[in-house]
Amino acid sequence: MQKKENIISLPVIKKIQLIHDGELSAKENLNLFLKRIKEKNEEINAFISIEEEKAKEQAEKIDEELNKGIKRPLSGIVVGIKSCISVKDYLVSAASKTLENYYGTYDAEVVKKLKENGAIIIGMLNMDEFACGSSGETSYFGPTKNPRDTKLIPGGSSSGSAAAVADNLVDFALGTDTGGSIRNPCSHCGVYGIKPSYGRVSRYGLLDLAMSLDQIGPITKSIEDLAYILKIIAGKSEKDQMTADIRVKDYLSELKKPFNGVFGVINGLENFIVDEEIKKVYLDTIEKIKKTQKTKEIELKYLDLAIATYYPIVYVEFFSATRKYDGRKYGYKIEETAGEEVLRRIEGGKLLTKAEFSGKYYRKALVARKLIANEFKRVFEQVDAIVLPTTPKKPHKIGEKLSPLEMYAYDLFTIPANLAGICAGVVPIKETLGLQVYANAFKEEELFKAMKVVEKLNL
Repeated sequence: MQKKENIISLPVIKKIQLIHDGELSAKENLNLFLKRIKEKNEEINAFISIEEEKAKEQAEKIDEELNKGIKRPLSGIVVGIKSCISVKDYLVSAASKTLENYYGTYDAEVVKKLKENGAIIIGMLNMDEFACGSSGETSYFGPTKNPRDTKLIPGGSSSGSAAAVADNLVDFALGTDTGGSIRNPCSHCGVYGIKPSYGRVSRYGLLDLAMSLDQIGPITKSIEDLAYILKIIAGKSEKDQMTADIRVKDYLSELKKPFNGVFGVINGLENFIVDEEIKKVYLDTIEKIKKTQKTKEIELKYLDLAIATYYPIVYVEFFSATRKYDGRKYGYKIEETAGEEVLRRIEGGKLLTKAEFSGKYYRKALVARKLIANEFKRVFEQVDAIVLPTTPKKPHKIGEKLSPLEMYAYDLFTIPANLAGICAGVVPIKETLGLQVYANAFKEEELFKAMKVVEKLNL
């Protein structure tokens, strides 16, 4: 058996094997993380709340099952949940004072599936307040720090989720992605993450940022873990009418097959990259792909419209979603308690829903979104995967003042996937730099195989 200090950093699939073989108990695995969290979380601020006693109860039940020979796909695996996903009897604050005392009354469907498969929910992770942010700095509970360099932002809005995985505080985490909120922090923190196709994973139990764009996805230490976990949490749901009735494949088995598709290379994409190191890594990878894989040069006509299209939609949908936070049924009134970025989006949405502006901005954004989606539909008739940078620049220092437009620019390369409803994942290349791969909607098996190509070319 491996040394206990090395076990904590093992990928999920390898650790599951140890647990199923009886070499590691659920309680032992949990205790390793509890010890690590007590040592590191004060510095990183990845967790808002730890539910030690509830987690210990779960571990005890799982060990009882294991002693009876009952082995579940995630028996004894320790998970952290982004604080905008409902977990029964856990603090579901969305990192806001508005919900600082709100405890979940039910399990989100993804949480239900994790529990049914033997996972231990250890606590709730930090994030940008109500998922409004790209840096991890807007949380009411203080900013999350990047474990790779604590002077830097970890990225957002799933900041705590990526930081917890990067710093070995959990086996894996769940995040949410509306315009890059899983992929952005995965790139900045040097871990793996996926935004599944819209409708692949149930959103039931998620506190909306923008309901037509949000997706829940895993953050892990390997592509294999992403494939393994997505299979567990994906699927058609009776509680979410937007989930698709499309067969969920055994992604881990699919990953063992070679990628035989065509990589699309976007003409002129490097002109949008601000950071020279990102540009070099991206161009070097493209050259390696051209030497080893089938490629085709492609045009993406509307990339420069992505940010201008995305934010009017987010503002309007977020404004609608926040009308329930009026202080009557639970929590406090959001307009009286939320931070600057949340209020900016509420006010923006309030303005855009006025009759005189709806046609001018919001409806035009919907038209542009359709153009972008159709453009990707056209492109994916010619290619099977596209490689892009995740962000146009590397993470800035915590506290560094950026304008809202500069902050929004972090999402330039991630937003298009949400607007088009396709799937996208991040492969870490350096400690704070990851490359992104796009694949067509409900083609996650091709996405994972293409991500594996990018990973191998950069080893």
